[in-house]
Amino acid sequence: MNSADWSLLGTMLAGFFAIMNPIANIPIFLGLTDGYGVEARRRVALRSILIAFVTVAVFTVLGQLIFSMFGITIAAFRIAGGVIIFLIGYQMLQGEVSSAHRTSRIRDAGGETNVHPSRSSGIDEEGMLSVAISPLGVPLLAGPGTIVTAIGFSAGHWRHAVISLVAFALLCAITWSGFVTGERLVRYLGSSFLTVITRLMGLILAVVGAEMLVHGLRDAFPVLR
Repeated sequence: MNSADWSLLGTMLAGFFAIMNPIANIPIFLGLTDGYGVEARRRVALRSILIAFVTVAVFTVLGQLIFSMFGITIAAFRIAGGVIIFLIGYQMLQGEVSSAHRTSRIRDAGGETNVHPSRSSGIDEEGMLSVAISPLGVPLLAGPGTIVTAIGFSAGHWRHAVISLVAFALLCAITWSGFVTGERLVRYLGSSFLTVITRLMGLILAVVGAEMLVHGLRDAFPVLR
């Protein structure tokens, strides 16, 4: 990898970090796995990370095919994706919860955690692990914003796609570490610090979205270059 690739890797890693916000997602993970044993919680964390990575990898690799099928240009996708990502970042800056990050089930888990599947219905371990598929894997980790970011970063060049997957794999490893050590991390940092991190990630995300929008406009209208 040359210096440009390393710079691109850093940009992609920052973008994925902002959109996934692994630190702010730790309390949600703890809420969804409340009452699980240490081993079960580790398995849920690993499965959710794998599901998120596979989902993003599929969209990264098949993004061009999807474009061809529906007649979508890279410029148009970057413009739309930039707007979406910017709006998500803006909502995070305002302290709001973007619908691209949360479902109603996740919102409930992020607030009150007094209702849990393992307590309400006595389901088996496989049922407990199903939380890794939804809502953890999709849409918490591999939600619309993450998929848009991945395709936007990788669109148009296979080398960019590889670097994008490397960046996302690194972030998946960071997210997994945060999940398995989350209980201690929340006690140490406190909820107010997590709020600050969320707003900082919102600022970074808004900048990434604006940059993607600018690139899309330049591609669509060469006169702007």
